[in-house]
Amino acid sequence: MAYQDGKKPRHTAGSRSSGSSQRPAGKRFSQNGSSSRPQAYTPSSYGAGSSRAASHRARISGASHARHGAHGGAHRAGVQAAYTRKSAQQQAKQPVVPLIIAIIVVLAVFAGIVFVGVPAIQGLFQGEQEPAVEAGIEVQINIPEGASGDQIASILSQNHIIEDPQNYYAAVRELQADTQLKPGDYILTTGMDPLDVVRQLIAGPNVDAISLTIQEGLTVDQTAARVEETLGIPASDFLAQAKASNYVADYPFLEGAYNDSLEGFLYPKTYSFTDEPTADEVIRVMLDQFETETEGLTLTEGANGLTLQQLVSLASLVERETAVADERPQVASVIYNRLDANMPLQIDAAIVYARGGGSGPVTYDDLEIDSPYNIYQNTGLTPGPICSPSVSSIEAAVSPADTNYLYYVLSPDNDGTHRFSETYDEFLANREEYVESRS
Repeated sequence: MAYQDGKKPRHTAGSRSSGSSQRPAGKRFSQNGSSSRPQAYTPSSYGAGSSRAASHRARISGASHARHGAHGGAHRAGVQAAYTRKSAQQQAKQPVVPLIIAIIVVLAVFAGIVFVGVPAIQGLFQGEQEPAVEAGIEVQINIPEGASGDQIASILSQNHIIEDPQNYYAAVRELQADTQLKPGDYILTTGMDPLDVVRQLIAGPNVDAISLTIQEGLTVDQTAARVEETLGIPASDFLAQAKASNYVADYPFLEGAYNDSLEGFLYPKTYSFTDEPTADEVIRVMLDQFETETEGLTLTEGANGLTLQQLVSLASLVERETAVADERPQVASVIYNRLDANMPLQIDAAIVYARGGGSGPVTYDDLEIDSPYNIYQNTGLTPGPICSPSVSSIEAAVSPADTNYLYYVLSPDNDGTHRFSETYDEFLANREEYVESRS
């Protein structure tokens, strides 16, 4: 078939036809497990959660038994009665004053133990109590987007704004603010009233800040350009700092990052900065956000036979193939099914990455690029991510849909969705409908 203008018709698993005329049978992928995205400000996150410790006290009661002989009982009884009367008379003659003095001495000793000894003993076990931080000192904090109730309570406690996290939880419950707290930068003071703190978190950030928006699907190079445009940090400085080896000690999920790159891990979000941050500070904020967003996915354990690095690579392909969150698990299933069938993934976004970017269509010449990212020529995943995926794409990589799909193409409805198919013939029919809808 001849190609006009040096362009090759797009035919891949994603929005394109297969590069092979054969129709391999796909292996059905079984979905393993499920994942949930960490949610910010859920009611359960703010519950004080009290536990009660039960104490068990055993009472030991003793009984004494007197044994009486069968003989001489009356004689002993008489002697006992006489002895008792004599003892009573003797006790009545004893002076009362020494007894009173003895009681006073005992009470004085006991008081000394209570007021002197007990605190000293407690000091031995508890140590000196740390003096409270002076109230009214201004503190600037940042509440990350997606932060849980426990994380917010920890930030407030560590900065001595609300010393006891339980008081924070109680204030949130009283104001019914579970879902109203806003992320951002705040200036608060130490020792604030918990209700006033929560009211401010409801009202929103009270510090002027510069917003940096990193969209889903951006590469490290594109992120560097956005940072330069917004924050004035030269892109070259940002890229020089954006090496996995600079951060792997603090962020273990970067272990094994391909080509020492942070590609795929600079999480896409809107960030706010009150000062003039360094490249290092911006990168750390993004890595922190990646850690927060993926907290419940147990990525370090891997999934579906893939490592963490491979899962993020697969998620980056999903991110670039569809903007519709609901169909990302289906796109992921196509990728898994093609991997199982040893079929090339044939995803154009990887070719664009291999050629260094650009917005033009993929051409026949592009498909000849010698690169490990050329997944028209090479089977398997790309060696590393091709962009920064959203958490929904990462979730799809961890928990794909259970399908036999091997192909998908843009829908003739032209709404950004795709039509999925199991056979090549179905794919050709779907592609024909899409082409006709564009004519």
